[in-house]
Amino acid sequence: MFVSAVIAAAGKGKRMQSYINKQYLPLLGRPILAWTLEVFFASGLFHEVIVVVAPGEKQLLRRLVLEPYFMGEEVKIVVGGAERQHSVYNALNSLDPQAKIVCIHDGARPLVTAAILEAAIQGASRCGAAVSAVPVKDTIKEERHGFVATTIPRSQLRAVHTPQCFERSLLERAHQEARNSGFCGTDDASLVEHLGEKVCFTKGSYENIKVTTPEDILIAEAFLKQRRVKE
Repeated sequence: MFVSAVIAAAGKGKRMQSYINKQYLPLLGRPILAWTLEVFFASGLFHEVIVVVAPGEKQLLRRLVLEPYFMGEEVKIVVGGAERQHSVYNALNSLDPQAKIVCIHDGARPLVTAAILEAAIQGASRCGAAVSAVPVKDTIKEERHGFVATTIPRSQLRAVHTPQCFERSLLERAHQEARNSGFCGTDDASLVEHLGEKVCFTKGSYENIKVTTPEDILIAEAFLKQRRVKE
């Protein structure tokens, strides 16, 4: 089964307040995106890897990430759009004709593991669409006009991460319908849900954080150091 990976790395990450796209910020001396790609290549699960970058950042990706760390690996580079949804759509148009399963992952989630990726791929093979998720730990309350409107039962809630994996035909149909109807979702799974199709959960990890703020870099580095000790 031909599995394609799409790494979304076109976001600017304004909350990081950095001089450079957060994907290229150092994490224990290596760009965040390099850590992410290392897991994908080492897993042996993918037949092609597509990285979606912001306009004007192809050479930056090559100079900071691909040439220093992945000279022997084949990477397809695609330029993203105005929104993440548009960026993924551009990547879908660049897929190998043989691709059957597409795995979408945030470039800024460097703590993903091969086990998480494999679980999501298997989920997509079984259900058509699968998202990596973990149970919500916090109590969640709905706000209305500055006051608590209701407390949502925590047992029913999941924090959804990437990877999110899909049968190619389903994901392409979901993106095309979103474009036709003007629907904009917060993730690829929401586009599939918009079609009325089911999306299953697969086992994620609380460590699989998205590096969004400067504090997240400290947390990610702590997790990586802990993993090194365990090895």
